[in-house]
Formats: sequence, structure tokens, C-alpha cells
Amino acid sequence: MKDKIEHAAKAAAVECSEKEAAAAMQSAKESVSLGTLHFKEANELVREALDKADLVELHDVYAQRYIGCTMPEGKRLEIHGTPGNDMACYMDGGEIEVYGNAQDQIANTMNEGRIIVHGRCGDAAGYGMRGGQILIRDDCGWRVGIHMKQFENHCPAIVIGGDAGNFLGEYMAGGIIVLMGHAGAYLATGMHGGTIYLKHALSDEDIPQGLVQEQVDENDRAVLRTLLGLYHDAFEGEIDPAFDASGEGYYRLRPASSRPYASMYAN
Repeated sequence: MKDKIEHAAKAAAVECSEKEAAAAMQSAKESVSLGTLHFKEANELVREALDKADLVELHDVYAQRYIGCTMPEGKRLEIHGTPGNDMACYMDGGEIEVYGNAQDQIANTMNEGRIIVHGRCGDAAGYGMRGGQILIRDDCGWRVGIHMKQFENHCPAIVIGGDAGNFLGEYMAGGIIVLMGHAGAYLATGMHGGTIYLKHALSDEDIPQGLVQEQVDENDRAVLRTLLGLYHDAFEGEIDPAFDASGEGYYRLRPASSRPYASMYAN
């Protein structure tokens, strides 16, 4: 009996120690300056810091690629500077906040998580994105949301506070894009799934073949209230205090059918 009691006490002590270590890790914060380090060396430092703490601040970031690649849930990066291409590629639940602009292909094939950019982003953000959210305070480049898709309960979303470059939502197969500014040319070319919400309606001649534009209904407004609420919370104090997160007045752009381009192919 005595041995059993001692064993249970030791097991409880180990469990308590593990919980204390986990709590200390969650409360700890690492700070890393990247400067002009090559992206391989920079990412080694980032990974080492994330092994020590759940919150890592990166300073003096100068276009190093692949920052936050495959980062899991529970980890957070705060980036001060300009991260390079493919930031958060394949990210799997982490969170990245960029205090500045981001370059091309952020969230390439991202599975889950959230990205907040206090500025603009470059081309092909959300390429093949499969889950999570990207919140862009300002404009975005070309081909944002290309090949976005959704499956099971995963529905990726991109919210853009400014204007979008050409080919927004190109070949989009699923997910949601919210655009508060104006879209460039070739909007939603080849889109066959998902929804694009527009604050500014397209003229009839600008609606791509195979797609329809409609006023939002209450279900759409519920979706918009959630996403616009996230945008407002992320950028409160940086945007117009009268920012409207109700979803009223938006338009829905969607495929006309499940096979909007069937007539273009031979039977």
C-alpha cells in the first residue's frame, strides 16, 4: 500500500510539474531580431524561439521567406517589418500578426489559423488556401484567393479592406472573400465554387460569364457580421470609427450552378 501511495504521489508531482512548465511556456515571450540574416538561418532562429515560447516577437524583418511555415495551433508570431514570400505556407492553426506590409503568397495552402496584416499584401495571397482567415487592412495584389477551396467544416476566408488587383478569386473552388474596395480586371475568372462579397456592385457587363451577382440575404449578413467583426477588432483605431460591420448593402458573387462552365467542354 505504501508503495502505491508513493507511486501516486510521484505521478501527481510529475503531472503538476508538467502543467507548471506548460503554463510557464504559455506566459513566456521570446524576442528575435532577424536583420539581414539569410532566410534559412532566420527560420532556424524562429523555430528555436517557438520551441521555447508560444509567443514570439520578430523585429527587423527584411523579406525573409517562409516565416511561420507549418506553425501549429497555440503558437503566435508578431512580426515587425516586412516578411518575405510564402509566409505562413501550410500553417496549421497558428496566428501571425504583421505590423507592416507583407509580400507575395502569404498563406500558401494554409490549413488553419489566422493572419492579420496592418498594411497591404502582395500577389497570390491565400493560394490554394484550405482553412483559416486572412485579414488585410489595406490593398492586395494580383491573383489573391486563387484556387481557394473548402472541405468538411473548413471554410477559408480573406477579408480585404482596400482595393484588389487583377484576377481576384481566379479559379476559386470554395471559401469566402470579402472585398471592401474595388476589384481589378478579370475578377473571379474561372470561379466555380465559394462566394465573393463585394461592397461595390459590378455593372452588368463586368459580371463574368457563368457567375451571378445578387444582393445579400440574412444568412449572408450573418457571415459578413462575423468576418467584418474580426476585421474591426483587428484594426480598431486604424480604420474609420464609423466602420460598418453589419453586412448591409453588400453584394454576393457566386457561380450560377455547380458546373458553370460545362458548356465550354465537349461531352
